[in-house]
Amino acid sequence: MSTATLPAPLDRFFDVVNSGDSQGFLDFFGTDGVVNDWGREFTGRQEISGWNDREFIGANMRLDVEDVALRDSEVAVTAQVTSSGFNGPSTFTFVIEGEQIKLMRITA
Repeated sequence: MSTATLPAPLDRFFDVVNSGDSQGFLDFFGTDGVVNDWGREFTGRQEISGWNDREFIGANMRLDVEDVALRDSEVAVTAQVTSSGFNGPSTFTFVIEGEQIKLMRITA
């Protein structure tokens, strides 16, 4: 496991997701925020909201952080995913600007 810790915005982000707070989740993304879910892109709050309702918090998502790695301007978080859809490990790579998430990319 990496010795890096979650930056403050991401620490709050994972708490919000695990508490099932969809509005709090959306508040992390600006108007041009992007979620890339295994190659499928959702841009802006409206698209991200629909994806969230179907596949993320709407699927009873729980993320248990296992590792954090800082890579240049990105933060890669390996987490165990538990939901009514996908279950298993995933890597969430974030690009953060200030307190907002510019990009969240989900991969294996």
